[in-house]
This record gives sequence, structure tokens and C-alpha cells, in this order.
Amino acid sequence: MELSRRALKIFEILGNEYPGVKPALEYSSPFELLISTILSAQCTDARVNIVTENLFKKYKTPQDYLSVTNEELENDIFSTGFYKNKAKNIKLCCQKLISDFNGIVPEEFDKLLTLPGVGRKTASVVAGNAFGIPAIAVDTHVIRLSNLLGFTESGNPDIIEMDLKKLLPENKWINSSHWLATHGRQVCIARRPKCGDCAINELCPSNHK
Repeated sequence: MELSRRALKIFEILGNEYPGVKPALEYSSPFELLISTILSAQCTDARVNIVTENLFKKYKTPQDYLSVTNEELENDIFSTGFYKNKAKNIKLCCQKLISDFNGIVPEEFDKLLTLPGVGRKTASVVAGNAFGIPAIAVDTHVIRLSNLLGFTESGNPDIIEMDLKKLLPENKWINSSHWLATHGRQVCIARRPKCGDCAINELCPSNHK
């Protein structure tokens, strides 16, 4: 089956398997989603949600993060790993939000990329889920499944993002990340894939390999 047709069929099936998908990160505002996504680097979403449950009660605005010492913020986010670098990026990001955007998270993708600690994945998560702007966030699950399904031959997240965008219409971009990530967590598990329970196994070139 031609690649684009097979991709559309796969995502149609995944959409039926996981209706109403949403980000695994818990948030109540674009700013909270931005902070959560920065914290999620090299950390599970489940762990981030545990940390932000109390973090977001303590820090409600960009200024709140700037009003504490590095050590205090590092202690508050310690269990997410790489806490020193994350604390530094969060503070720099908040400074940029205040100085350039009046403390408001910008909607535009290119403006999101100007924030310290924000790469294409984080910008895509925020643009897509906070503002509904078509974007594909490429995390470890998306990288792995995109290769297994033959959507790409690259391990580079930026190239994978572009390869997926070529295969899918814009109205599927945001959910495509959620569908792949959910399938990767529940069925196509890295070390023990449940190929026998997989709804897309007949369309997967890696099936039974």
C-alpha cells in the first residue's frame, strides 16, 4: 500500500482505538503546559504530574519563579532530573516572557522557539495543545513508532516531524502525536510489544520481526 494511504489508514485506526486523546501532562493554562513540558525532558509525564501538583500551587506566574532562589526552585523540581539546568531554563524563560511578551505565553510557533529551554518539541506541544495550532510534537514514542511503522528512516526528531507532516493533513497533526504516544505506552511497548493485541499489526512492516 502506498505510504501516505497506509499512514492515513493507520491513524484512522488509532483514532478509533484512542478517542478523545489528550496530553498526558496535566495543566490548566498555556503557562502551566509550558513549564510542564520543559520539566518533561528526560522524565516521564507521570513523574512531572506528581511534581507539578504542588509546584503549580506555589508558582502561578512567571514572576513567582523569579522571586525564589535557584536552590529553592531546584529543590522543588529535583525529582524530574537535570534539575539545575531545568531551573535555569525556567527562570530564563520566565524573564523572556515578562520582558518580551508581557508575561503571556505567545501563540506563534516562531515566538515560542525564542524562549530559553524551548525546542521544536516543546513549542509543538504548547502550540498544538494550548492554542490549537497544527503541530506535531516528536517524543521518544513518536520517534520509535514512526520508524517501526515505516513513516521515516531517521532518528532525528526534526526530520521525523517533517516526514509525518508530509504524510498527514494538518487536522491530524496534533492528535497524531497523542495516538502514537498512547499506542507506544499501552501496546507497542519498547521491550515487550503486544503485536497480537495490536489493531494496526496488519499494516505494520515491523510486525512479527
